[in-house]
Amino acid sequence: MGSYPPTERTIPTRSRERASYDHDLVHAILDEGYVCHLGFVRDGAPVVLPTLYARVGHVLYVHGSTGSRPLRSADPGLKVCVTVTHVDGLVLARSAFNHSINYRSVVVHGTARQVTDPAAKAEALDALTEHVVPGRTAGCRPANARELAATAVLALDLAEVSAKVRAAGVIDDDEDMGLPHWAGIVPVRTVYGTPVPDPDLAPGTDTPGYVSALVREEAPAC
Repeated sequence: MGSYPPTERTIPTRSRERASYDHDLVHAILDEGYVCHLGFVRDGAPVVLPTLYARVGHVLYVHGSTGSRPLRSADPGLKVCVTVTHVDGLVLARSAFNHSINYRSVVVHGTARQVTDPAAKAEALDALTEHVVPGRTAGCRPANARELAATAVLALDLAEVSAKVRAAGVIDDDEDMGLPHWAGIVPVRTVYGTPVPDPDLAPGTDTPGYVSALVREEAPAC
């Protein structure tokens, strides 16, 4: 499918062998999650906010509130750094220094722009909802004009982006191999629990299939 061109900001200073710019890998990491950390500078100081996101093609849509000053300042553009990380395992070594984690991460640099066109904003919000729970847009009331006006959506092109992955075992020093300390990997997985219906559901409202499907999904292997 291709690769994103490396830049000075997307080439890591450590463990460069773990970096990748492959479209498929970057997209797969982004598509598996839905919470990102949005970093920017406000009044000369760094700010990092957790928020929802969704990928549509080579564009990342980030959810926010129109009451947020940085999001209001995204017109005409806001310089940002967006990160997404999945922790796949705790790597416990014989020495404290060699402990690590197995992970998959994506870092995106660029200038985010505010989505102001009502139709485009509605489509982006639908994409956010569908990304978190596929099928949900057909199973809830659409946002009205007042709610759309209170919601901000940032669009960030996937142009300056990289992935970084560690998927390895324990790496201990030779002189530590005989120590009587347990070493290995503890897998970390995110799973969905049994849905808990709201006590005020309208009579006859059953759990929809798309919610039940979340529980049946297999957790990714570590």
